[in-house]
Amino acid sequence: MDISENTIYQNIRTVLVAARKRVYSAINFAMVEAYWDIGRQIMEAQENQRAEYGAGLIKYLAERLSKEFGKGFTITNLKYMRQFYTVFPISHTLCDQLSWSHYRLLMKIDNASRREFYQKECAECNWSVRQLERQINSFYYDRLLATRKEGKEIVKN
Repeated sequence: MDISENTIYQNIRTVLVAARKRVYSAINFAMVEAYWDIGRQIMEAQENQRAEYGAGLIKYLAERLSKEFGKGFTITNLKYMRQFYTVFPISHTLCDQLSWSHYRLLMKIDNASRREFYQKECAECNWSVRQLERQINSFYYDRLLATRKEGKEIVKN
């Protein structure tokens, strides 16, 4: 059996692309978990303290973490991490297919059922951040509920 060099190359390329994708996904989810844990620690530290301590803590952490780890740890981002923990208080409900950018969009959804729906659909349908944003902005969840009430089906995008 004679396999061409190009076929071998394509097979190896496929293996490498798949491996890189798995590595990227694992790193991405590790950061999502880290942001959740940072949010948890900030929230727990602030719960039993005065309000001025809470504001000071985030400012202090932003300065120290930014010096050591870069610009991703601004006051605003640390507040997002705290919000992340409050919106998703159970870590095992986090989905390893979703990025921090996905979760930043999901955190904006006030209704827990709606947010859970988008989180599940996003993971199952492998939506990009743009696709998730489009579905949220086009009220996909509400349209789906309306069509179910009418006994119709809606096509997933």
